[in-house]
Amino acid sequence: MDHKDNYKIRIDKEMLLSSSAKITGREVLALVDKTTQRYRLHQKLKNGRVEIIAPDQVVDLSLPGLERFMTLPLDQTEGDASPRGEVRLPVQDEEFLVAQGYDWQAVAENGKQWLLISDFPLPSGYTTDRATVAVAIPPGYPDTQLDMAWFNPPVLRRDGRRIGQTQLTKTIASRAFQGWSRHRTRQNPWRPSVDCLSSHLGLVSYWLEREHS
Repeated sequence: MDHKDNYKIRIDKEMLLSSSAKITGREVLALVDKTTQRYRLHQKLKNGRVEIIAPDQVVDLSLPGLERFMTLPLDQTEGDASPRGEVRLPVQDEEFLVAQGYDWQAVAENGKQWLLISDFPLPSGYTTDRATVAVAIPPGYPDTQLDMAWFNPPVLRRDGRRIGQTQLTKTIASRAFQGWSRHRTRQNPWRPSVDCLSSHLGLVSYWLEREHS
């Protein structure tokens, strides 16, 4: 491949071409009209890790694989507007979501903030293998705990057996969600300096595994 060839590069959800094999973080941001003064650049690696790319750090686009990047604003505060939705999540949560390859959106409605993850994988044994999961983001998070999970479509056992404490319903982003009333215990409390979206979704996956076995 010579210097006249174009290299595919994905920034957030936009697919672009670079005429240069070697490109700096600053130049990647410039492709989407963003600057290092206002944005931080992250690169998603093949093993799922997310690496911060410094402004003058060089990325080699000639290496095998599609280059994927995510931009995050440096001036984040709770409740700020987000390019992925109407509210901002903590940086570590957005990095986790991007590293996992989730299709997600953060929205605010009726005074509450929600994270919606599309195509969340479900274990076998349910009537669907994927669903949108919604998690309420309470004021004060991440010091305040995440709780419960909401699903659209409803998560039902294939054998027809009833799943306890799933009769709640709520409309979120104009869709009806089934609420799973599952909570932490005194023996397993929320740890503000440790727990986050990643650990909560780990619990959600555990609830799903336990109920279908």
